[in-house]
Amino acid sequence: MPQTGNAIAETAAANDASAWVSIRAEALALCECEPVLRPILTSQVIDAADNAAIVARVLAARLSRADVDTAALTTLLQETLTTDILADIEADLMAVRQRDPACTTYLHALLNLKGFHALQIHRAAHALWNEGRVEIASWLANLASLVFGPDIHPAARIGSGIMLDHGSGIVIGETAVIEDEVSILQDVTLGGTGKETGDRHPKIRRGVMIGAGAKILGNIEIGAYSKVAAGSVVVKPVPAHCTVAGVPASVVRIHPASEIPAENMDQNI
Repeated sequence: MPQTGNAIAETAAANDASAWVSIRAEALALCECEPVLRPILTSQVIDAADNAAIVARVLAARLSRADVDTAALTTLLQETLTTDILADIEADLMAVRQRDPACTTYLHALLNLKGFHALQIHRAAHALWNEGRVEIASWLANLASLVFGPDIHPAARIGSGIMLDHGSGIVIGETAVIEDEVSILQDVTLGGTGKETGDRHPKIRRGVMIGAGAKILGNIEIGAYSKVAAGSVVVKPVPAHCTVAGVPASVVRIHPASEIPAENMDQNI
Protein backbone atom coordinates (compact mmCIF):
# COMPACT_ATOMS: atom_id res chain seq x y z
CA MET A 1 0.00 0.00 0.00
CA PRO A 2 1.41 3.45 -0.89
CA GLN A 3 2.25 5.76 2.00
CA THR A 4 -0.02 8.70 2.80
CA GLY A 5 1.37 12.21 2.82
CA ASN A 6 1.48 12.22 6.63
CA ALA A 7 3.34 8.90 6.68
CA ILE A 8 5.83 10.19 4.13
CA ALA A 9 6.41 13.31 6.21
CA GLU A 10 6.95 11.23 9.36
CA THR A 11 9.39 8.94 7.55
CA ALA A 12 11.31 11.91 6.17
CA ALA A 13 11.49 13.52 9.61
CA ALA A 14 12.82 10.26 11.07
CA ASN A 15 15.49 10.01 8.36
CA ASP A 16 16.23 13.70 8.04
CA ALA A 17 19.31 13.49 5.83
CA SER A 18 18.26 16.66 4.06
CA ALA A 19 15.95 19.57 4.80
CA TRP A 20 14.87 19.39 1.16
CA VAL A 21 13.65 15.81 1.58
CA SER A 22 11.56 16.92 4.55
CA ILE A 23 10.20 19.93 2.66
CA ARG A 24 8.95 17.77 -0.22
CA ALA A 25 7.38 15.25 2.17
CA GLU A 26 5.76 17.98 4.25
CA ALA A 27 4.32 19.54 1.09
CA LEU A 28 2.71 16.22 0.12
CA ALA A 29 1.23 15.86 3.60
CA LEU A 30 -0.11 19.41 3.66
CA CYS A 31 -1.79 18.91 0.26
CA GLU A 32 -3.92 16.20 1.84
CA CYS A 33 -5.28 18.26 4.72
CA GLU A 34 -5.43 21.73 3.10
CA PRO A 35 -6.63 21.36 -0.53
CA VAL A 36 -6.68 25.12 -1.08
CA LEU A 37 -2.88 25.04 -0.90
CA ARG A 38 -2.47 22.12 -3.33
CA PRO A 39 -1.93 24.21 -6.52
CA ILE A 40 0.69 26.34 -4.76
CA LEU A 41 2.53 23.42 -3.18
CA THR A 42 2.45 21.43 -6.41
CA SER A 43 3.80 24.21 -8.61
CA GLN A 44 6.36 25.58 -6.14
CA VAL A 45 7.64 22.45 -4.39
CA ILE A 46 6.35 19.06 -5.51
CA ASP A 47 6.84 19.54 -9.27
CA ALA A 48 10.13 21.45 -8.94
CA ALA A 49 12.99 19.68 -10.71
CA ASP A 50 15.59 20.37 -8.03
CA ASN A 51 16.23 22.27 -4.81
CA ALA A 52 17.27 25.46 -6.60
CA ALA A 53 13.97 25.40 -8.48
CA ILE A 54 12.06 25.15 -5.19
CA VAL A 55 13.79 28.23 -3.80
CA ALA A 56 13.38 30.20 -7.03
CA ARG A 57 9.70 29.31 -7.41
CA VAL A 58 8.82 30.13 -3.79
CA LEU A 59 10.58 33.49 -3.87
CA ALA A 60 9.18 34.42 -7.28
CA ALA A 61 5.66 33.59 -6.11
CA ARG A 62 6.07 35.85 -3.07
CA LEU A 63 7.23 38.71 -5.25
CA SER A 64 4.28 38.25 -7.59
CA ARG A 65 1.79 37.69 -4.74
CA ALA A 66 -0.37 34.57 -4.44
CA ASP A 67 -1.11 32.00 -7.12
CA VAL A 68 -4.27 30.67 -5.53
CA ASP A 69 -7.78 29.95 -6.72
CA THR A 70 -9.95 32.92 -5.74
CA ALA A 71 -13.08 30.82 -5.31
CA ALA A 72 -11.31 28.41 -2.96
CA LEU A 73 -9.85 31.28 -0.95
CA THR A 74 -13.27 32.96 -0.74
CA THR A 75 -14.79 29.73 0.59
CA LEU A 76 -11.99 29.32 3.14
CA LEU A 77 -12.50 32.86 4.46
CA GLN A 78 -16.29 32.66 4.47
CA GLU A 79 -16.21 29.47 6.52
CA THR A 80 -14.38 31.33 9.33
CA LEU A 81 -16.89 34.20 9.51
CA THR A 82 -19.03 33.21 12.47
CA THR A 83 -21.68 35.50 13.93
CA ASP A 84 -19.23 36.63 16.63
CA ILE A 85 -16.49 37.45 14.11
CA LEU A 86 -18.93 39.38 11.92
CA ALA A 87 -19.94 41.40 14.99
CA ASP A 88 -16.26 42.19 15.60
CA ILE A 89 -15.86 43.27 11.98
CA GLU A 90 -18.86 45.58 12.21
CA ALA A 91 -17.40 47.14 15.37
CA ASP A 92 -14.11 47.67 13.50
CA LEU A 93 -15.96 49.40 10.66
CA MET A 94 -17.68 51.70 13.12
CA ALA A 95 -14.38 52.47 14.86
CA VAL A 96 -12.66 53.45 11.63
CA ARG A 97 -15.62 55.55 10.48
CA GLN A 98 -15.74 57.43 13.80
CA ARG A 99 -12.00 57.92 14.38
CA ASP A 100 -10.46 58.46 10.95
CA PRO A 101 -11.31 61.86 9.43
CA ALA A 102 -10.23 60.57 6.01
CA CYS A 103 -12.88 57.85 6.12
CA THR A 104 -16.17 59.35 4.96
CA THR A 105 -18.27 56.19 4.60
CA TYR A 106 -18.36 52.61 5.84
CA LEU A 107 -17.98 51.48 2.23
CA HIS A 108 -14.72 53.41 1.95
CA ALA A 109 -13.34 51.55 4.96
CA LEU A 110 -14.49 48.20 3.58
CA LEU A 111 -13.04 48.69 0.10
CA ASN A 112 -9.95 50.84 0.54
CA LEU A 113 -8.29 50.72 3.97
CA LYS A 114 -5.50 48.14 4.15
CA GLY A 115 -5.25 48.31 7.94
CA PHE A 116 -8.89 47.21 8.11
CA HIS A 117 -8.28 44.50 5.51
CA ALA A 118 -5.24 43.13 7.35
CA LEU A 119 -7.17 42.99 10.61
CA GLN A 120 -10.02 40.99 9.08
CA ILE A 121 -7.61 38.51 7.48
CA HIS A 122 -6.10 38.13 10.95
CA ARG A 123 -9.52 37.29 12.36
CA ALA A 124 -9.86 34.50 9.79
CA ALA A 125 -6.30 33.27 10.38
CA HIS A 126 -6.81 33.32 14.16
CA ALA A 127 -9.96 31.21 13.81
CA LEU A 128 -8.03 28.67 11.72
CA TRP A 129 -5.16 28.70 14.23
CA ASN A 130 -7.58 27.94 17.07
CA GLU A 131 -8.90 24.99 15.05
CA GLY A 132 -5.38 23.56 14.94
CA ARG A 133 -4.90 24.45 11.26
CA VAL A 134 -1.65 26.24 11.97
CA GLU A 135 -0.04 25.88 8.54
CA ILE A 136 -2.84 27.47 6.55
CA ALA A 137 -3.32 30.09 9.29
CA SER A 138 0.36 31.00 8.99
CA TRP A 139 0.17 31.04 5.19
CA LEU A 140 -2.84 33.35 5.30
CA ALA A 141 -1.12 35.68 7.78
CA ASN A 142 2.00 35.81 5.62
CA LEU A 143 -0.05 36.56 2.50
CA ALA A 144 -1.84 39.39 4.32
CA SER A 145 1.52 40.83 5.36
CA LEU A 146 2.81 40.70 1.78
CA VAL A 147 -0.28 42.39 0.39
CA PHE A 148 -1.34 44.83 3.12
CA GLY A 149 1.75 45.46 5.25
CA PRO A 150 0.93 44.56 8.88
CA ASP A 151 2.69 41.46 10.19
CA ILE A 152 0.28 39.89 12.70
CA HIS A 153 0.93 36.43 14.15
CA PRO A 154 -2.22 34.31 13.78
CA ALA A 155 -2.13 33.38 17.48
CA ALA A 156 -2.34 36.99 18.66
CA ARG A 157 -5.63 37.78 20.41
CA ILE A 158 -7.34 40.95 19.21
CA GLY A 159 -10.65 42.37 20.42
CA SER A 160 -13.30 44.36 18.59
CA GLY A 161 -13.64 48.03 17.70
CA ILE A 162 -9.99 48.14 16.59
CA MET A 163 -8.46 50.64 14.18
CA LEU A 164 -5.10 49.94 12.53
CA ASP A 165 -4.61 53.37 11.01
CA HIS A 166 -2.70 53.13 7.71
CA GLY A 167 -1.47 49.68 8.71
CA SER A 168 2.00 49.95 7.19
CA GLY A 169 4.81 48.54 9.33
CA ILE A 170 2.65 47.25 12.19
CA VAL A 171 4.08 44.12 13.88
CA ILE A 172 2.07 42.15 16.45
CA GLY A 173 3.70 39.14 18.11
CA GLU A 174 2.39 35.68 18.86
CA THR A 175 1.38 36.13 22.52
CA ALA A 176 0.22 39.74 22.23
CA VAL A 177 -3.26 40.62 23.50
CA ILE A 178 -5.21 43.67 22.33
CA GLU A 179 -8.49 44.37 24.10
CA ASP A 180 -11.51 46.23 22.66
CA GLU A 181 -11.59 49.83 21.38
CA VAL A 182 -7.86 50.24 20.70
CA SER A 183 -6.30 52.47 18.02
CA ILE A 184 -2.86 51.68 16.61
CA LEU A 185 -1.05 53.86 14.09
CA GLN A 186 1.59 52.94 11.52
CA ASP A 187 5.01 51.41 12.31
CA VAL A 188 3.98 50.19 15.78
CA THR A 189 5.67 47.08 17.16
CA LEU A 190 4.20 44.85 19.87
CA GLY A 191 7.24 42.62 20.20
CA GLY A 192 9.47 40.60 22.45
CA THR A 193 12.75 41.63 24.00
CA GLY A 194 14.96 38.91 22.57
CA LYS A 195 15.02 35.12 22.52
CA GLU A 196 12.71 34.45 25.46
CA THR A 197 9.96 31.89 24.92
CA GLY A 198 6.42 31.51 26.20
CA ASP A 199 4.25 34.50 27.02
CA ARG A 200 6.55 37.28 25.82
CA HIS A 201 4.51 40.03 24.12
CA PRO A 202 2.56 43.08 25.33
CA LYS A 203 -0.97 43.17 26.70
CA ILE A 204 -2.84 46.26 25.48
CA ARG A 205 -5.91 47.04 27.56
CA ARG A 206 -9.15 48.68 26.51
CA GLY A 207 -9.27 52.18 25.03
CA VAL A 208 -5.53 52.60 24.46
CA MET A 209 -4.05 54.68 21.63
CA ILE A 210 -0.55 53.82 20.38
CA GLY A 211 1.11 56.56 18.33
CA ALA A 212 3.06 56.13 15.11
CA GLY A 213 6.42 54.41 15.41
CA ALA A 214 6.02 53.36 19.04
CA LYS A 215 7.72 50.15 20.15
CA ILE A 216 6.28 48.18 23.07
CA LEU A 217 8.53 45.29 24.03
CA GLY A 218 8.09 42.35 26.35
CA ASN A 219 5.27 40.81 28.37
CA ILE A 220 4.14 44.12 29.86
CA GLU A 221 0.73 45.69 30.33
CA ILE A 222 -0.40 48.99 28.85
CA GLY A 223 -3.18 50.05 31.20
CA ALA A 224 -6.70 50.86 30.07
CA TYR A 225 -7.36 54.25 28.44
CA SER A 226 -3.69 55.17 28.26
CA LYS A 227 -1.73 56.74 25.42
CA VAL A 228 1.70 55.85 24.06
CA ALA A 229 3.20 58.85 22.29
CA ALA A 230 4.63 58.55 18.79
CA GLY A 231 8.19 57.26 18.64
CA SER A 232 8.26 56.02 22.23
CA VAL A 233 9.99 52.82 23.34
CA VAL A 234 8.09 51.14 26.17
CA VAL A 235 9.82 48.41 28.18
CA LYS A 236 8.00 48.74 31.53
CA PRO A 237 4.28 48.45 32.42
CA VAL A 238 2.16 51.55 31.89
CA PRO A 239 -0.55 52.48 34.44
CA ALA A 240 -4.13 53.09 33.36
CA HIS A 241 -5.28 56.60 32.38
CA CYS A 242 -1.93 58.17 31.54
CA THR A 243 0.31 59.24 28.66
CA VAL A 244 3.84 57.89 28.32
CA ALA A 245 6.52 59.29 26.03
CA GLY A 246 10.23 59.05 25.39
CA VAL A 247 13.03 56.52 24.99
CA PRO A 248 12.63 54.77 27.33
CA ALA A 249 9.05 55.89 27.90
CA SER A 250 7.93 57.44 31.17
CA VAL A 251 4.67 58.94 32.40
CA VAL A 252 4.23 62.55 31.28
CA ARG A 253 0.53 63.11 32.02
CA ILE A 254 -2.32 61.63 34.05
CA HIS A 255 -5.74 61.61 32.32
CA PRO A 256 -9.19 62.16 33.76
CA ALA A 257 -11.17 58.91 33.86
CA SER A 258 -13.52 60.24 31.17
CA GLU A 259 -10.77 60.53 28.55
CA ILE A 260 -10.66 57.77 25.91
CA PRO A 261 -7.47 58.17 23.85
CA ALA A 262 -8.41 55.53 21.27
CA GLU A 263 -11.52 57.51 20.34
CA ASN A 264 -10.13 61.03 20.69
CA MET A 265 -7.05 60.26 18.56
CA ASP A 266 -5.30 63.33 20.01
CA GLN A 267 -1.59 63.02 19.20
CA ASN A 268 -0.54 65.77 21.64
CA ILE A 269 1.16 64.71 24.86
